[in-house]
Amino acid sequence: MVHKIHKLVIVCLFMNLFCPAFILAAAGPPDLTAKSAIVIEASTGKVLYAKNADERRYPASTTKIMTLITALEHGNIEDTITTSANAASTEGSSLWLTPGEKLKMLDMLYGIMLISGNDATVAVAEHISGSVGNFAKLMTEKAHAIGAANTNFVNSSGLPDPNHYSTARDLAKITAYGYKNPLFSQIVGTRHKVIPWPGKDHDRDLYNENKILTLMEGGNGVKTGYTEAAGRCLVSGAKRDNVQIITVVLDSDHMWEDSMALLEYGLKQIKTVKMFNKGDVLKTVQVNNGKSQGVQLIINEDVSIPVSESDREEFKTIIDAPTKIEAPIIPGQKIGKVRILYKEKEFSSVDLVAAAQVEKKSLFGFLWGSVWNFFTFVIRNFA
Repeated sequence: MVHKIHKLVIVCLFMNLFCPAFILAAAGPPDLTAKSAIVIEASTGKVLYAKNADERRYPASTTKIMTLITALEHGNIEDTITTSANAASTEGSSLWLTPGEKLKMLDMLYGIMLISGNDATVAVAEHISGSVGNFAKLMTEKAHAIGAANTNFVNSSGLPDPNHYSTARDLAKITAYGYKNPLFSQIVGTRHKVIPWPGKDHDRDLYNENKILTLMEGGNGVKTGYTEAAGRCLVSGAKRDNVQIITVVLDSDHMWEDSMALLEYGLKQIKTVKMFNKGDVLKTVQVNNGKSQGVQLIINEDVSIPVSESDREEFKTIIDAPTKIEAPIIPGQKIGKVRILYKEKEFSSVDLVAAAQVEKKSLFGFLWGSVWNFFTFVIRNFA
């Protein structure tokens, strides 16, 4: 019977992995005009800066980040959506949908995220859940499951309502979750998209309202928002050297300047450090009935971690693999995995694979091995 072990390896961040040259920027965060703000590293969720991050505020159209996540998880992007009269009459920013107009859900989602089409959020919500209210319940449930406990949605657009609120911290958590979905990342990072416009002699030409995509090196999201009640809001993202930073500014007088300063600040606090190289041997497993008695397990890709000055010792790995395995074994066969933990919470895992082939013993080899084992047992105990 195969027995599994969970070997805990504390990753020492004071070894050669972290040379003295690893010095992070010591400059403090910039002055902000935003009433609430936060900066996080996406993969770990580590908070690099926060200002009134848990105050409940109107999220305005940054709500649509959760709308997109919910649509991707509960809908089919290839579905054709028929616009209702209710959706077409939605107030505020618009994709200019008309009653009865048909568009694929994916096109609707681009219209929601690039030009903040409130009408499209209603059309998508009605298609998936039958009503905006039912869809908003899905949004809230998912937000709470992500860990955004101080958030409640009553609509899919972000139009003001006393019971529709979130916080800078919650919006950052929601966005970090969204970035795990490649299609989410693709949509929020798109600068320009052409989608159909049925009944017109030309298509819809959509240009993303999020200036971070062009103003920031590595800018890759996420969503603007504004209502009189919410003020100017922006959830933004930038990725450099495989480090994804997310910032949120709510009720900001200068949301672009605030956001760019915070993104730059966040990027300077994080350094990507190589933990494992592809091909590193992490474990040797005993092989039963094989021509070799063991096989080495190697990691099948490079592994890097985002480290800040204050959390060098918070990363650990758990090697999860059997102690024994039956032959035959082929090179590259998945046998276990290494799990990367940050503050005891898993944020990444990578497969461990066999480094070599191990053929199964022939019947003669098996019988000879049994005889030899018996002979050595007799010699040791009775000679």
